[in-house]
Amino acid sequence: MKNWLPKLNKKLMVGSLAGTLLLTGALTGCSSGSSSSGKTVINVWGMGEEAKSLPKIAEAFEKENPKIDVKVQAIPWETAHDKLLTAVAAKKGPDVVQMGTTWIPEFGSANALLDLKPYVKKYPELDPVNYYEGSVETTKYKDQTVGVPWYIDTRVLFYRTDLLKKAGFNEAPKTWEELSTAAKKLSERGDNKYGISLDTKEQSLGFMFARQNGAELLDSKGKPHFNDPKFVEAVDYLNSFFKNGSAPKDSGLDIVQGFRGDGILPMFISGPWMVKLINDQAPDLKGKWATAVLPKKENNLSSLGGSNLSVFKYTKQKDASLKFLSFMSKPETQLKWMNMTNSLPAAKKAWEDKSLKEDNFYTTFGEQMKESKPMPVIKQWEPIAQAYLSSFEKIYRGKTTAKKEMDAFNKKSEELLNK
Repeated sequence: MKNWLPKLNKKLMVGSLAGTLLLTGALTGCSSGSSSSGKTVINVWGMGEEAKSLPKIAEAFEKENPKIDVKVQAIPWETAHDKLLTAVAAKKGPDVVQMGTTWIPEFGSANALLDLKPYVKKYPELDPVNYYEGSVETTKYKDQTVGVPWYIDTRVLFYRTDLLKKAGFNEAPKTWEELSTAAKKLSERGDNKYGISLDTKEQSLGFMFARQNGAELLDSKGKPHFNDPKFVEAVDYLNSFFKNGSAPKDSGLDIVQGFRGDGILPMFISGPWMVKLINDQAPDLKGKWATAVLPKKENNLSSLGGSNLSVFKYTKQKDASLKFLSFMSKPETQLKWMNMTNSLPAAKKAWEDKSLKEDNFYTTFGEQMKESKPMPVIKQWEPIAQAYLSSFEKIYRGKTTAKKEMDAFNKKSEELLNK
């Protein structure tokens, strides 16, 4: 369930076709048209493990549309980007493609994705009003809408209710100050005990907390503000958990294992997939844990990720492809997908279903979605996020100060944005 990719290499898209000699193999099974039975064939590229469940959903679509055959190809995330590059260069690829939320600017700029706005009247399920504002933001490129939200994720607080109660807290922390106090108290239970796990490899964490502190990441002209006082204060706040021993720098613990038992790691911030993992791997924790919206400073904004579905610009089966997107966007379809893959639905109406409304774990995610935003939808965001992780490591390992390193990081970001 990834929402990032390396920066798109435009030279590969518009330069020599020497690198496309592998097209015959790379695009095997990707030609759409008519089958021997006379049916229209559309090819769908899905990414990662969840794509392996797509054929089951495709069967339901085929029953409703007996004149259309859907061929699904599951592609590993790590090879998907290069394969899409090849398809764009050749103007030959899938009809429908799964897009990580931060892929849109790159492939939108390559003019590889169909603008869906002209087709909303015919296929009302594609109308942006059906989705959370943050999700819709990830489907836009300039004045075009080149994708439709498929599934979403955001980050919330997971916590051990029993351990917090023993430490004197009857509910989840609601503010930055309460989070810091609770984490410190929990870390004082004994040796090798911590209060919270903060994933130092989570790209969005620092930016998310900076936004909660009222920091602006990029201004209206696209200029970075990663060294302004509010951003630096947020980085200092995160670093305080490492400095006072509330969070481990290198625990090496699997998060579920750290969460169970004595609760070496009794709080952490993560996405919806962790609900199923905890229920499956730690059934002994039933009734001892919960989820909560993130604690607040000026606000409690979380990051928004997930995946979109797009129609490949060069498809020869536009109507059938749009019909498939429309089917996948129906609330009932997205609820079936959630049951199959534990992916949260993007359609707002799906959240009215009792399977979500009556599940306290998922209700939290629905509430947090109201206060969630994607990272800036720009081509350069991935290298900027990677550069931040390197900078933050220097800070939490005590090699430099937040102010000094954020000055350097802001300068680096300006260079990346000007490339």
